[in-house]
Amino acid sequence: MTVALTHRNFRLLWFGALTSSIGTWMQKVAQAWLIVTLTGDSSAFYLGLDSFAGEAPILLFTLVGGVVADRRDRRHMMLTSQVIQMAVALLLAGLIFTEAIRVWMVLALSFVAGCAQAFGGPAYQSLIPTLVGKDHLPNAVALNSIQFNLARVIGPIVAGVALASFGLVACFGLNGISFLFVIAAILALRDVHVPPAASVSMVDQMKDGLRYVRNSRNLMAVTVLGFIGAFLGLPLLTFLPVITRDVFQQDVGFYSRLMTFSGAGAVTGALIVAYIGKHRHIGRLLLIFLASFGTAMVLFSLSRTEWLTAAILFVAGALLVMSFALTTSLAQLLAPPELRGRVVSIYMVAFRGGSPLGGLASGWLVTQVGSAPMVLMVNGTLLTLIAMFFLVRGHGLKDV
Repeated sequence: MTVALTHRNFRLLWFGALTSSIGTWMQKVAQAWLIVTLTGDSSAFYLGLDSFAGEAPILLFTLVGGVVADRRDRRHMMLTSQVIQMAVALLLAGLIFTEAIRVWMVLALSFVAGCAQAFGGPAYQSLIPTLVGKDHLPNAVALNSIQFNLARVIGPIVAGVALASFGLVACFGLNGISFLFVIAAILALRDVHVPPAASVSMVDQMKDGLRYVRNSRNLMAVTVLGFIGAFLGLPLLTFLPVITRDVFQQDVGFYSRLMTFSGAGAVTGALIVAYIGKHRHIGRLLLIFLASFGTAMVLFSLSRTEWLTAAILFVAGALLVMSFALTTSLAQLLAPPELRGRVVSIYMVAFRGGSPLGGLASGWLVTQVGSAPMVLMVNGTLLTLIAMFFLVRGHGLKDV
């Protein structure tokens, strides 16, 4: 189940990323609560807008980042990305400490951090297969989900303690410090493959990647499902602060507990994917998990009991990670090595771009209908129907 960790470089990067991800989830909890306290009754819209500001650079720059990842040393791109994100976290801590923080500053800095991720993300995703090899790639993707979602469990718990004991500044400051661990891991990597110098222009390389994905029916299906899953599914996590306040009339402690249940479910889902490994029908499993996740969203929207809501969120967290871990694995497995940076960047544009667009659209819809649970119910129903359509009609993906 942990065979990818036998590779030294991947092991270093995994532990460094785990520490950094814990800090990132601390900041996510703190930043969502900061926006709620700054914006009051308009918080649903601003939470969606913050999600859009952080993820919109994925739409704008990730394709360029994928081309650069196929032309340059990916470690250098990752280092630059981590340093910028560290600076953003420390700047937010300073603004909160001096009481100069305004909601537009939070949105602007989310955009800056998103720009860094637009270049660091393709470099990281395209580097992983070179660290573990194709046979161990599904296990490495699952382990990445495990570290990310372990952080989703640990981060909110630490954030809850830090918020109660030291306030918002501590969460942002500790996240800034956590980036030092992944920076050290990147610097310690040895014998890493560096793409050869390209003889064609960046524009031609980008066109080659787009053409390859367009002509691959399965890659197109994976890319479309990545977008739809993020667009309809991720508002479940975006609106947790609103659900906490408006449905259950609770405070940040309850919100942190919900995030912990979601994270624990996500870890469980990632462990299941790691156990499955390179299954012969990954596509079919993906569609089943995606349909089940949509159903869990509908049940979550109907629940008004705290323990039942937490239990459903645990299951939804598992299904969410199982779905997205399999889409990521398929995108990487279906891409040839010389095009992997570009193919992965196209998938990331769809997946990461779906999140801000979905958050913005769903946030606006909440302001119109006045009910976050109703919007989540609609999203979950649509997601289930779309996954069932792909499962019944086939489109080749269910046989991969």
